[in-house]
Amino acid sequence: MKTVEKSLVKELYSHPNIHENLPVAQLVEKILSTNEGRLTSTGAVQAVTGKYTGRSPEDKFIVKDEVSENLIDWGKINRPIQEEIFDNLYRKVIDYLNEKDQIYQFKGFAGADETYRLPIQVINEYAWHNLFSRQLFITPTESELKNHQAEFTVISAPGFKAEPDVDGTNSETFILVSFKKRVVLIGGTEYAGEIKKSIFSVMNYLLPQRDVLSMHCSANVGAEGDVALFFGLSGTGKTTLSADPYRRLIGDDEHGWSPNGVFNIEGGCYAKCINLTKDKEPQIFNAIRYGSVLENVILDERTRIANYEDTSLTENTRAAYPLENIDNIVSPSVAGHPNTIIFLTADASGTLPPISKLTKEQAMYHFLSGYTSKLAGTERGVTEPQATFSACFGSPFLPLAPSKYAEMLGDKIDLYKSNVFLVNTGWTGGSYGIGNRMKLSYTRAMVHSALEGELNAVETIKDEIFGLEIPMHVPGVPDEVLVPKYTWEDKAAYQLAAQSLALKFHENFAKFKLASNEIKQAGPLFKG
Repeated sequence: MKTVEKSLVKELYSHPNIHENLPVAQLVEKILSTNEGRLTSTGAVQAVTGKYTGRSPEDKFIVKDEVSENLIDWGKINRPIQEEIFDNLYRKVIDYLNEKDQIYQFKGFAGADETYRLPIQVINEYAWHNLFSRQLFITPTESELKNHQAEFTVISAPGFKAEPDVDGTNSETFILVSFKKRVVLIGGTEYAGEIKKSIFSVMNYLLPQRDVLSMHCSANVGAEGDVALFFGLSGTGKTTLSADPYRRLIGDDEHGWSPNGVFNIEGGCYAKCINLTKDKEPQIFNAIRYGSVLENVILDERTRIANYEDTSLTENTRAAYPLENIDNIVSPSVAGHPNTIIFLTADASGTLPPISKLTKEQAMYHFLSGYTSKLAGTERGVTEPQATFSACFGSPFLPLAPSKYAEMLGDKIDLYKSNVFLVNTGWTGGSYGIGNRMKLSYTRAMVHSALEGELNAVETIKDEIFGLEIPMHVPGVPDEVLVPKYTWEDKAAYQLAAQSLALKFHENFAKFKLASNEIKQAGPLFKG
């Protein structure tokens, strides 16, 4: 694969104080000595990101040039920017970093499978961002570091703020990707998630060109080597359900599916920790120890104990830690081909079945749809949940057309005979505000049955509105819970709510004009 153009970063290599792959302890010392962060009671580093506490999608651009022009799915997500704008900003950022007393460099990998891994480097203005990069990506051995040649570079300079009128950006913040120069340029934001997701976007561009499906999902493996994937947007239970004491974790967020099997793209986890408790999520709670990074988590001023319930900075509080901080993992993070694929949705309308088995065409339809309900619990005046569709359960990070990823998924389901289920972790017995959230014990029982193969040949009933095959019996779950309309007292209200959601699916799917008729027909039966 092509390496980064040396001329782009050679000036930074000559910086008198560029710290390369510092050990965790030295990075922690740098952070404390420069007052970038504080040490918590468990030895984690607390860092605060200022006004940007989440991603800035309106400020992300891809350079449109002869390399990217005919491959990128241009639009609201993949916004084009001129090569000249990138080059000018690059020059300014390099000059800015060269004036700093010290900068930090991490050399590592994205991708646990050595056949498909991407050698990367991350150059940071802040030591805590470099620690974050070390925890999230795969750290090389000493011998690997000696021979390391980066094939993509992330340069992060949060203190440099663009001038939109002069620099051609949307705001002071910018996340610019050049696939030609193989550089990601980040400025004006301290939110560390931009570093993580920029490399994920790069892998979503590169891997499909090597016959590898890149996926926004968690993955685990059973005692007999059976592999499961869990796709789902925020709040659907992806992390909770994949963290299973009887199964080993491959990874919690980003994976590739190659001819060899499944592999983790990352070497760490970037977990949400709002309302985190040891009882609810012991794996995450116990993983936050020395060298971990706590982002925008409030500490008790006297004890330095993290208060995970405090949302005064943001609800998007995060913890970054290496996979090795979790006991029950697969190491290295590679496994075989998926036996079972779970699509998770938290349907606030209360009309989708709690579990249904999908045909290949239905799997591709719901993969392209990427549906869940977004609950605006902290927004004043907003009481109704919003139906949210995110193609392939990760549209903000897909440089290529969603149909490309869906076609690859369909081909792999066919080739490896994977079973696919749609699991609704949302509401039952009524919509949000009337019904109740599905019991976690029921969801766990349904997922367990799916993973154990107990639902592959059971008797099913077809949902008359969504066309989904609903198992009539699942061990540990009352039969009446399995069919949504049976759980509603007001059957007419159920019918209206289900029909309304079906129309939302059709309205969203209309944008996939190139999808085959077989996939289009795999959506809800009710069409208005």
